[in-house]
Amino acid sequence: MPVIYGLLGCLLALGVSTMGAEEGGRLWRGAPRGELLVIAHRGARSLAPENTLAAARAAWKAGADAWEFDVRLTADGELVILHDDTLVRTTNAKTLFPGRSPWRVDQFTLEEIRSLDAGSWFVQQDPYGTIASGEVDPDTARSYRAEKVPTLGEALALTAELGLLANIELKSGTFFLGAADKILVERTVDLVRQLGLEKKVLVSSFNHEMIRHLKKIAPDIAGAFLVFTLPDDPVSYLRAGGVDALNPRLSCYEPTSTKKIGLAGFGVYVWTVNEGEEFARLARDPHVTGIITDWPQRLVAFLGRQPRSP
Repeated sequence: MPVIYGLLGCLLALGVSTMGAEEGGRLWRGAPRGELLVIAHRGARSLAPENTLAAARAAWKAGADAWEFDVRLTADGELVILHDDTLVRTTNAKTLFPGRSPWRVDQFTLEEIRSLDAGSWFVQQDPYGTIASGEVDPDTARSYRAEKVPTLGEALALTAELGLLANIELKSGTFFLGAADKILVERTVDLVRQLGLEKKVLVSSFNHEMIRHLKKIAPDIAGAFLVFTLPDDPVSYLRAGGVDALNPRLSCYEPTSTKKIGLAGFGVYVWTVNEGEEFARLARDPHVTGIITDWPQRLVAFLGRQPRSP
């Protein structure tokens, strides 16, 4: 059955907040749930090259409330939007820099990364079949060949321009707070503050020490633990971490634990959810506060909402 969205949901979709700063800080929290947030995984990656500004625009057009994206450090300490620890899968780094194997992100400067093509792979591979099906039209597909790897600053500026929310995932190769991890957290906080997006972002990571550091230096910015499996006592674990939400993998979603987490006042953002049956199961659960999906256009339609007009 379609979900009827109220005035608050409509205002959020337009990027307009009816809440003061204190109430806005609870946007990412749970119990009771307001409107179920539709979060486009790496942007609308079924419609555009993942983790690009084109993917953010596609997420907005599809009607998503937020986009999720990944942040990494370059060799010269800049922050860029990339999921993998190498540039191989989503850019032409191997062609442009043939002698730089294994093409790790942290071994390239921002200038070098900005010279790469971050969109042609999507057109060539059509990983979700949306070009072949016509869901992505030929002119739009051709435009993706000009996509670059965005900086975090660019991603946040577009987030503000579009009136979206953002789930920022900080990538790390460890589970402790190394020097590079600390820099990544602190520079992310600086950029969020510069754009006044403290209440509009949720910062998450599998490296929970990074999120604990985030909450220590920026308690007003929402933080979430990403997990593949639920902690034995998730509520106590979240309270001890001082965080605002849990982002569990779909395979470890479990209604009883989710209810306990939600009633304790934490948000629950489940990833990555792409099937109609799973949409239905999670949308029925009042303690799921958001769904992270590669197909925001499908989830928006399932919920009875409308895409946005350009």
